[in-house]
Amino acid sequence: MKKIPILSFILLLISSLSFAQTPKGMGKSDPEAKKILDEVSTKFKSYKTVKANFALKIENAAGKTQGSKSGVLQMKGMKYKVDITGQEIFCDSKNVWTLDKSANEVQVSKLDESAGNITPQKLFSNFYDNDFLYVTNDDVKRGNKVYQVVELTPIDKTKPFFKVLVEVDKATKTIMSTRVFEKNGNRYIYTINSLSTNAPIADETFVFDAKKFPGVEVIDLR
Repeated sequence: MKKIPILSFILLLISSLSFAQTPKGMGKSDPEAKKILDEVSTKFKSYKTVKANFALKIENAAGKTQGSKSGVLQMKGMKYKVDITGQEIFCDSKNVWTLDKSANEVQVSKLDESAGNITPQKLFSNFYDNDFLYVTNDDVKRGNKVYQVVELTPIDKTKPFFKVLVEVDKATKTIMSTRVFEKNGNRYIYTINSLSTNAPIADETFVFDAKKFPGVEVIDLR
């Protein structure tokens, strides 16, 4: 399987965002699409905690699965923890620990608090504001659930992807899947398999504890 970058679930959509304003002549976004995304953002910001079980699948241009991974994302305010196959990322809102389990190595860095900082929280909130044009597609029904589909096109055409499809549960106003279309034909499909909110999560969850990983090498980049 192609190596998936650390925090790929979080960063693929927004790691290269420039926060540029919409250039003249680029067209306008659909007000209905913005309404859907704004509802998602508002609903997410109302949660005290979030825990999501997710899956990532990579397909090539022919639709053949190249590999898959699963993981768990936990969030509390600006704190987060991501556990994906072979990797764990901890953030206590000040520091970020990135653990590579195969190398038994953890890198520690300061959380960048600048406007362009990437956090899991942005995936569920206002990542779309200045970097995409967006329109609504037809709703999709699976079982007894209806999903609203928003298509996003990056304003910066140098990005490695040309389209993103976001599916929003119409009843709960939460993002349940994201499909990223790369220019090379690859597609990254992220699916939220389960989502729980407002359950207690201890603050210690978001702090790396070296005692739990005997012999781990700590590389402090702060």
